[in-house]
Amino acid sequence: MKRYRPHIFVMIALAIVLAGGWHNSLRHALADFRFGWQPRQASGDIVVIAIDASSIDRIGVWPWPRLLYSELIRQLQKADVQDIALDVDFSTPSDASSDRNFAEALQSAGGSVVLPSFQQPRTDRTTLHVNRPLQQFAEHSWPALVNVEVGSDGLVRRYPFGEKLDGKFVPAMAAVLAGQYDEKRTPFLIDFSIRTAGIPKVSFAEVLRGDPATLQKLQGKKVIIGGTALELGDRFSVPNGVIVSGPVLQTLAAESLLQNRALQWTSPVVTLTGLALLALLMLFSWRRLSAGKRVALLAATAVVVEASAFALQAAFPLIPDTSLFHIAIIVYIAAIALDEIDIRDLLGRVAESRFQRVAMSLGDGLICTDSNYLITVWNPGATAIFGYLPEEMIGQPFDEICARDADTPAFSVKNAAELAAGTVIEFEGRRSNGEVFPVEASFSGWQGTDGFQFGAILRDISVRKREAERIRYLAEHDTLTGLINRNTLHAKLEAKIARAEADGRRVALLVVGIDGFQQVNDMLGHASGDLVLRAISERLMAVMPATGLVARLSGDEFAIAVPTIAIGQNVSRFAEQIGAGFDEPLLAGTRHLRVRVSIGAAVFPSDGRTAAELLSNSHMALSRAKATRRGGHVLFEDSIRRELETRLTLEAELALAAERNEFELFYQPQLHLADGRLVGAEALIRWRHPERGLVSPGEFMPVVNTSPISERIAEWVLETACTKAAAWERAGQKLRIGVNLSPSQLQSGDLASSVAQALARTGLSPTSLELEVTEDILLHDEQSALNTFLKIQALGVRLVFDDFGTGFASLSYLKKFPLDGLKIDRSFVLGLLANPDDAAIVSSTIGLSKQLGLSVIAEGIEDRATADFLVSMGCGEGQGYFFGRPMPASEFEARFLAAPAAAEVA
Repeated sequence: MKRYRPHIFVMIALAIVLAGGWHNSLRHALADFRFGWQPRQASGDIVVIAIDASSIDRIGVWPWPRLLYSELIRQLQKADVQDIALDVDFSTPSDASSDRNFAEALQSAGGSVVLPSFQQPRTDRTTLHVNRPLQQFAEHSWPALVNVEVGSDGLVRRYPFGEKLDGKFVPAMAAVLAGQYDEKRTPFLIDFSIRTAGIPKVSFAEVLRGDPATLQKLQGKKVIIGGTALELGDRFSVPNGVIVSGPVLQTLAAESLLQNRALQWTSPVVTLTGLALLALLMLFSWRRLSAGKRVALLAATAVVVEASAFALQAAFPLIPDTSLFHIAIIVYIAAIALDEIDIRDLLGRVAESRFQRVAMSLGDGLICTDSNYLITVWNPGATAIFGYLPEEMIGQPFDEICARDADTPAFSVKNAAELAAGTVIEFEGRRSNGEVFPVEASFSGWQGTDGFQFGAILRDISVRKREAERIRYLAEHDTLTGLINRNTLHAKLEAKIARAEADGRRVALLVVGIDGFQQVNDMLGHASGDLVLRAISERLMAVMPATGLVARLSGDEFAIAVPTIAIGQNVSRFAEQIGAGFDEPLLAGTRHLRVRVSIGAAVFPSDGRTAAELLSNSHMALSRAKATRRGGHVLFEDSIRRELETRLTLEAELALAAERNEFELFYQPQLHLADGRLVGAEALIRWRHPERGLVSPGEFMPVVNTSPISERIAEWVLETACTKAAAWERAGQKLRIGVNLSPSQLQSGDLASSVAQALARTGLSPTSLELEVTEDILLHDEQSALNTFLKIQALGVRLVFDDFGTGFASLSYLKKFPLDGLKIDRSFVLGLLANPDDAAIVSSTIGLSKQLGLSVIAEGIEDRATADFLVSMGCGEGQGYFFGRPMPASEFEARFLAAPAAAEVA
C-alpha cells in the first residue's frame, strides 16, 4: 500500500480538483499563454467602423439620431461594401421621420444589413426580454444575435453559432458575417491569438462625411459598426488582460470562423490517456530514480506535453486540455517533496511573499487591518491616494483616513465590516493635506493566524465623479448661454405644474423670440450672434424672480417659466416688463445693438395642463405676436388654435386640390378705352371645390401665398395661362395675357428661368406675356428683385405694377424698378366720379405715367360714365365688371374671340 500511496494521493487530488472545477482556471491560463505566443494576423476582410470618442466629439452627445445611420449606410453603399453589421440597438422607436428614413436606407441596401437582437433581464431579474429591431427595420435586414457568454472568471471565450429566441433560431452576428451559421453546431472558442491591432478600424465620423481615402479602405469589405468609445460602456474582458469593445469581439469571432479557427477543447479521452501514461511512468521510475531525477523527469515531461500542445493548437482548430496533466505533475512533485522538505513552512513563506508582491504592485490602494481595525498593510497605491507614507499609517486606526464633518458622521470601517465580502462602498476620504474626496472601497474579511482581519481595496473616484457631473450638466444645459435646455425645462416645468396643481395656483410659460436675429448673424457673423444670445440670456435672468426658470429652446428662442404669484398674477404686465428690458441697447463685445423681442405666453391650467401643452400654446401665441405685433406680446387664446387648425385644414385641402386638378383659370378682359378694342386678359385662379363649389380667391390665396405649395401653384398658373394665350395666338387672336406673380416665385431666385422655360414650352410670344407685381413682393429683397426683373425684361416680357397707389412706397418703386406699366387700384376708380380726391390721384397717376413712359390700365370700371371719364383723363386701358367679370376660358372665347370685341362692349 505504501508503494501506491503517491499515486493514490495524485488521484485523490485530481478528483478534488475535478469536483471543484479548479482545473478550469489553469487550462484557460495555458490556452491564453499559447494565444500570446502564437500571434495570428487578421484577414482584413472585416473592418470595424468605430463609434469612437472623436466621432462623439464631432457629432454630439450620445445617443445619435437614426438619420446618421441612414446616411452612413448610403455612404457604405457608395464604397461597395459586402455586408453591413450594426452592433447598435434599434428595438425602440425614435421620431417617425428618422425611423422612416432609416427603413428606406435599409431597403436601398438590398438586404445586406445585419441588425442585432439580444436578450436582457427584465426588471424582475427573473426572466429575459428579447430586444429585436423594429418590424419596419426587420423587414429589410438580417437578424443576428449579439449576446455573448461571460465565463465565471469574467472573461468571454465561447461564442455561439446562434440561439433560439421565442422558438425561432437566430444566428449569431459573427456567424452571419462568416456565412457559417448552423442551428445544430455547438458554440466554439474564439481564437484570441488573432491580434486585435491587426483588425482594420475607421472612424464613424470619417465614413459619415464621405472621406474618399476612408471609403477606399472599405471597398469590397464586410463592416461592423459599433461603439468603441469608453463612455459607451460596450466593453468585454478577454484573455491575456485585454479589454475589447463589442464590435471588435464580434470581429474576432467572425475572423475565427473565416480562418477555420473555431476552436474546441480536446476530448476527455485524450486527457485520461495522458494521465494513465504519466501514472505508468511514475510507477516505473518511483523506486528506480532519486527524488531529483524524478522531479527532472516530471519537468521534462511537462515541457514535452506543453510543446506538443503548442504545436497542435497552432496547426489545428483545437485547444489541448493539459491542465489536469500539469496538475498531476505538480502533485507528483509535491508527493516527492513531502519527505524532503517542510512543505507547510514553505507554503506559508511562499504565500506571504506572493501576497507582499501583489499588494505592493497594485495600482489601487490596499489597506489591511487586524481585528481591532488597526492598519497592518499600507501599499504604495494607498500612499499615492492619501499622501501618507507606510510608516505614518502602520498601527493607526483605519478611520484616520475617513473625513470627519460636524454635520455628517464620518464613515467607519466597523460599518463595512458588517457587510458581505466584496461589497463596494463609497465614502468621503481625507488626504494628508486635508483635502476631502470621494473614495470607492471593496471590503473583505478572513480568519488569520492572529485573529480575524480585514482588507480593503480603495480607488480615488473624484475624476470619475467630476466627469459624470460634467456629462449631466451638458445634457441638461445649453453650452452657449449656460441656461437650462428644452428637455430640462420640460422636466422642471412638469414639477412646477404638479406643485401648482396641489396648491391651486397658476404657472405662466412665456416663449421669447428675437425679432430679426438672422440679420444679426448675416451682417455681423455668428460670433457676434453668440454674444447677442449671451447678452439676451443675462438680461432675461436679470428680470427673473427667484422661483422662475429661464431656458434656451432653440437658436433665437428662449422660455421663461414662473409661478404667477411671483409676478403679481399679471402675465401681460410681466411680458411688457420683459419687452421694456430690451429698450436699452445690448452690449455684444464692443458693439451696442438694439434688439426687439416678441413674446407668446400661456398659463396653467387655463391654457394647458401639461408642459407639452403649455409649450405648444406659447409657441402659437409667439407666432401670432411675430405676425401681428412684432416687438409686443400675445397671450394664448383658444381662437389662435382654432385659426391654426383651420389654416392647417385649408392647407391640406389645397394640397389635395392641386393633386386632383381642382384649380382652373378665369380670364377678365382688358380693353382699349378709346375704341373698346380687346387688348388682353388677366388670368385669375379659381378653386372649384367638389363640395363647396367655386371658392373665392380671397379665402384661399392668402394661405396659398404663405404655404409650401405656393410656388407649385404659381408655376401652374404661369404655365396654364401661357398655354391658353399661345393657343389663341396660333388661332389668330394675339392677346396680352396678364399673370400675377406670387412672393414664392421671386424668393426662389429662379423666376426668370421659369418664365423663359414656360415661353419655350408653350410657344407664346414674350411680348404677349405681362407679369403683374405688387409691393409686398418687392419688400423682401429689393436688389434680388431688381436683378430678376432685368432678366425678365431682357426676354421681352412686360412688367406691370399692380394695385398702384395703395402702398407707402409706390412712387419710390417707379424710380427703382424697370417697369413697363402700372395698374391703378380699383379703390380709386370706384369713387372716381363722386370723390374729387380720388379723381385727383387718378389724374396725377396718369400724368406721371406718361412722363415716365409707362402704360396705364385702370381696374374696377363698372359703368360707361367712369370709362368715359378715364378716357378724358388720358387713361389708355381698363378692366372691370362693365366690360366683363372673370370667366372660364370657354366663355371668354365665346364672348370676346368669336366676334370683334368692340361689338361686345357696345
